Amino acid sequence: MLDPQQNRRPQHVETIHLMGICGTGMAALAGMLKNAGYTITGSDATVYPPMSDFLYKQGIFPASGYQAENLDHQPDLVIVGNVIRKDNPEAQALSRRAIAYLSFPQALAEFFLQHRQSLVVAGTHGKTTTCSLLASTLHHAGCDPSFMIGGIVQQFESNNRLGDGPHFVVEGDEYDTAFFDKESKFLHYQPHTAIITSIEFDHADIFTDLDQIKRSFRKFVRLLPPDGLIVAHLDDANVREVVAEAPCRVEGYGLGIDNDWRIVDSKTKGEESTYEIEHRRQKYLFSSPLSGMHNGLNSLAVVAVLHNQGLDFDSIATGVCAFKGVKRRQEVRGTVNEITVIDDFAHHPTAVRKTLDGLKKANPEKRLVAVFEPRTNSSRRSIFQDQYARAFNGADVILLRDPIPLDNVAAEDHFSSEKLADSLRQTNKNARSFSSTEDILDYLDDILHRGDMVAILSNGGFDNIHERLLAILKHQQ
Repeated sequence: MLDPQQNRRPQHVETIHLMGICGTGMAALAGMLKNAGYTITGSDATVYPPMSDFLYKQGIFPASGYQAENLDHQPDLVIVGNVIRKDNPEAQALSRRAIAYLSFPQALAEFFLQHRQSLVVAGTHGKTTTCSLLASTLHHAGCDPSFMIGGIVQQFESNNRLGDGPHFVVEGDEYDTAFFDKESKFLHYQPHTAIITSIEFDHADIFTDLDQIKRSFRKFVRLLPPDGLIVAHLDDANVREVVAEAPCRVEGYGLGIDNDWRIVDSKTKGEESTYEIEHRRQKYLFSSPLSGMHNGLNSLAVVAVLHNQGLDFDSIATGVCAFKGVKRRQEVRGTVNEITVIDDFAHHPTAVRKTLDGLKKANPEKRLVAVFEPRTNSSRRSIFQDQYARAFNGADVILLRDPIPLDNVAAEDHFSSEKLADSLRQTNKNARSFSSTEDILDYLDDILHRGDMVAILSNGGFDNIHERLLAILKHQQ
């Protein structure tokens, strides 16, 4: 058991050890701390590319494997990643030594948020894209922001940045903080301005029901100072409920007439969507390279925040239009034989539905082939089985990978790709399930033809299916 009194930032810190350093966020934090002048060590279960290469370039050489000896140099501070469990050998060693420790969210707040204005993007969906768009538009306007985001922002080829400006854009994840702190990460991020995009049930391994998620969001809302701002998607009833007693000003955005910011018209042509928006009886136009109304709403939230930060509308609209996207969010991985392969992170039924609907609307003349891998702890449970049956309407062909079973979940509570494929076929959808990625690739090799668009949906690497598919298509040339 860790000593709660050691859960602090010491007055004097020179050396910092990160447990679970190869996680995307932890590696980024390690690099930021290194650049800030601290001596960094770290460890992970295995150390391999690409994260090992990233750390080596930073002059950080982590230990491969967790062991008590990794703390023998007696660092001034240990940062404990979310991947670490209480029976981890280093966690056990930490409990026996008088070493101060912090979680990842605590460390980010202690070292980088204290003297900056924290702009936190929270919500079940759209956090990474909205965060990236907010940071990119601030940068385009010359505000030199800092950020920590759960995806690689194309403009910076990074998920983090330390700027000289007053703003720090941070993705506010509702997932739990650490094994010694089961509260949501975003409760550590000291928000001055917040965006709340949506609230739905997710993370079934952490939350028991929607009410528990809403309780966590209410705690987050109460953190806002009286002079702060919440930009909230008030078309979402759960969001409306959560912000009802906010201690600060709330501005709503969405499609509904009662919103302060609302989209009144939209047009999509190819890779560009144009939105007419209304704010206080004034109408404005902006264009976005992102498809789908959900991305139009993400952009609208950014417009609202930056307008309140004092930026003029033309500067905001220019920055939104110049956005280069986020890796793994509708990212085009390649086009071969006029077949486009797209990579997207979508895994929750709502995200799957919005992503596919947006792609189809932007490309109505193309056949859309959706390839879905249920990989998260929630998507591999039967809790969303019925919802997924309504998530693939935008796709013309649906290919489903059988999930890897969860060890701690009863067989009857597992998600079934075969059952989903059967449900989709009953609605006249062309759907199939497959036991392996190799079988999916063989099937794609047989059916794809010029003009098709393949959307591959997974929150993981999916056995490198994107590059393997592109290689198969090149071989066909």
